Amino acid sequence: MDYSNSNVNPYRSPWGDLAANAQVDERTDFIRKTYLHLLCAILAFAGLETILMSSPTAVNAMNNMLMGGRGSAIVALIAFLGISWLANYWALNSTSKGLQYLGLSLYVVAEALIFMPILYFADKFYPGQQIISTAGTITLVLFGGLTGYVLLSKKDFSFLGGFLTIGMFAVIGLALCSMLFGFHLGMVYTVAVIGLACGYILYDTSNVLHRYRIGQHVAASLALFASVALLFMYVLRLLMELNGSRR
Repeated sequence: MDYSNSNVNPYRSPWGDLAANAQVDERTDFIRKTYLHLLCAILAFAGLETILMSSPTAVNAMNNMLMGGRGSAIVALIAFLGISWLANYWALNSTSKGLQYLGLSLYVVAEALIFMPILYFADKFYPGQQIISTAGTITLVLFGGLTGYVLLSKKDFSFLGGFLTIGMFAVIGLALCSMLFGFHLGMVYTVAVIGLACGYILYDTSNVLHRYRIGQHVAASLALFASVALLFMYVLRLLMELNGSRR
C-alpha cells in the first residue's frame, strides 16, 4: 500500500538500478530480501499480538479505549494514519538503513495495536471456531495466488495506483462517517475492502518487479505488509459477519 506523497518519486536513486533493469542475480536477491523482510514483519506482528492479547494491562487499555466511544475510535484512526504515513516516508525516502528499519518496525507495532480489538473480539465471541486461523489461511491463499500470478506473468499493474488511492480515500471516508453517525457499514463494504486489498497486492507486487530499485527492499516489504494486513483484517471481519448472521 502506498502512502507516499504523489509529488515525490519514491523510486529514485541512490538505490541503484530498477529491479526490472538489474542483472538477474541482483534482481533475484532483491526479491528474496523483500519477501524475507515481509515474512519477518508478519512473524513480528504475530508475536506482538500474542504478547498484547496475554497482557492484562494491554487488554484493560483496549477496553478503556472502546468505552470511550466514537471519539476514541476516530482519534485512534487518525493516529494510525499519521504513523503509517511517517513509517512509509522513512522507509521510502531515507538513505539511512536505520531509519528504513525503524519505519518498518513502527508500522508493524502500529498494526499490532490497531488489530488488537478485532482479534480480541474474534477470540472472545467466536470461541472454538478457529476463526482467526481460518482468516489467516484464506489471506495466505489469496496473497499467494495474486503474488504468483504477477511474478509469473510479469504484468505491470502500476496503472491501478490512481484507482486504488481513490478507493482508499472512499474507504476511510465511509469509516469516519460510520464512527461519527453510528451506522453499520455492512457486508458489501467488507467485501469491497477485500477487493481493494487484493488490488493493492497486485499493485505492490508489480512494483517489486517494475518500479522499486535494488536497494529498496525494506520499503517494498512495508508496502506488501500493509496490503496483507488490510486483507487479513477484512477477511476476518467477513468471517465474523457470516458467523454472526447464522446465530
